[in-house]
Amino acid sequence: MPFPENVLAPGERVVLHSHPHWVVLAMPSVIFLISVAAAGTAGGFVSSSSLSSGTKSTLWIVIVVIWLVLVIWFFIKNLVNWWTTHFVVTDRRVMYRNGIVRRSSIDIPVTRINSVEFRESILDRILRAGTLEIESASVDPLQFKNIPKVREVHKLLYNEVLDRQEPWQGGSGQYPNRPYPGQQPPGPASAGH
Repeated sequence: MPFPENVLAPGERVVLHSHPHWVVLAMPSVIFLISVAAAGTAGGFVSSSSLSSGTKSTLWIVIVVIWLVLVIWFFIKNLVNWWTTHFVVTDRRVMYRNGIVRRSSIDIPVTRINSVEFRESILDRILRAGTLEIESASVDPLQFKNIPKVREVHKLLYNEVLDRQEPWQGGSGQYPNRPYPGQQPPGPASAGH
C-alpha cells in the first residue's frame, strides 16, 4: 500500500515506506489461536452436556462474549495498530505516523538529523528487525522499535543525510526536485579581512 500522497510536500519523493516488523503480531496471533481453540473446546463441552437448553444458551453467550473480548482486545486492536503505523523516509524527512482515533505524528527533516544508530539483539538479527535511533538538532534521540531490515534502513537514511549535507561537508547540497537555495560555502572571502 503506497503512502498517501496528501501528506507529502510538492515534489517530495517517498524513498521507504514500512509498517512495524511482523513479529509484533506474533503474540496476538498466538492468543487468537488459543482463544479459538479454547472457545471451540468449551463449546463442544456445552453442546455434549446434559444441561437444559436455557443453561446451554447462557453458556454459549458467555463463551462467545469472552472469545470476542479476547479477539478484539488482543488481536484486532494490535492488527489495526500495526496497519496504521507507518515509518516513512522521503528525500526530505523521516515520518512516523500511527493511530486511527487518536493519531500521533513525528516528522524529522533530513537536514536536521545529526546521527542515526541501530540496535539488534540476536533474535532481531535472525528476524531482520531492530531499533533505529535518530538524533536530531533540537530534540532528544527518538527510538523507533521493530523496524524491518533495520540495517538497510540505517544505511538508506545515512545516505539521505549525506546527500543533504552542504557541499563543503561532502554532500550534493541539492534537493533532487529543486535547485540548491544558493548559500555560499565558508571560505577565505567570507572569513572577513
